[in-house]
Amino acid sequence: MAKWTDKIAKSQVWKSVFRHGYPSSDRNRSLIVLSNVFLHLHPVKTRTSGIRLSYTWCMGGISFFLFLALTVTGVLLMFYYRPTVEYAYNDIIALREHVPLGIMRELHRWGAHAMVIAVWLHMYRVFLTGSYKPPREFNWNVGVILLVLTLLLSFTGYLLPWDQLAMWAITVGSNMARATPFLGSEGPGAAFLSLGDIKLVHAGDDVRFALLGGRFVGAGALLRFYVLHCVFIPLAAAFLIAIHFWRVRKDGGISGPL
Repeated sequence: MAKWTDKIAKSQVWKSVFRHGYPSSDRNRSLIVLSNVFLHLHPVKTRTSGIRLSYTWCMGGISFFLFLALTVTGVLLMFYYRPTVEYAYNDIIALREHVPLGIMRELHRWGAHAMVIAVWLHMYRVFLTGSYKPPREFNWNVGVILLVLTLLLSFTGYLLPWDQLAMWAITVGSNMARATPFLGSEGPGAAFLSLGDIKLVHAGDDVRFALLGGRFVGAGALLRFYVLHCVFIPLAAAFLIAIHFWRVRKDGGISGPL
């Protein structure tokens, strides 16, 4: 048996995939990590005290796992969901009652709630342990942006069921965008952006109008939220997650206890 496995390990096919053999030494273990497209995002070594469950709460890993689960379930839901006023609500009902993979919608929904909680707890743990301090302040800012993207994913996905609760929740949420500084028609600085009697920012072209694709929650808002929820925000989050992991390695691994 050993000879058979050794023969496979010495074959050209095996060596083309695993270039450095077994992790039989510290040097070989380091080479395996650094030459792997997935493993190189993580540090070669880390302190035992820095990976205790009582210290990390495992919230970063849980957040990433939930992001992967939401990506898989979201792609499956895209096969059955049509982002139009005529079909959106009926497709949600069909997912619950007729589609064999209808449970994917509930997994996606509850996974989204869990991810928001996990990301908040992860940020709370990082703050309590002082892991945002130099030289990790850049990664802290990346994490803050990821927190905002997580909330935006939850916000944009809330409209997709296209029921009364979703429409009124987005109506209230989007009305808050009118108070955006310099970009909202009722926000600070909007009064200064004018040419004489002509206002440069008003209800017909401010950030709320751009978000909804109109003056109220309608077909344009549904389509825009669908594109943001399924394409733009997930790609931005995936890109920043890769940077986040890479910076953890570059900053010396998970920060140790204070």
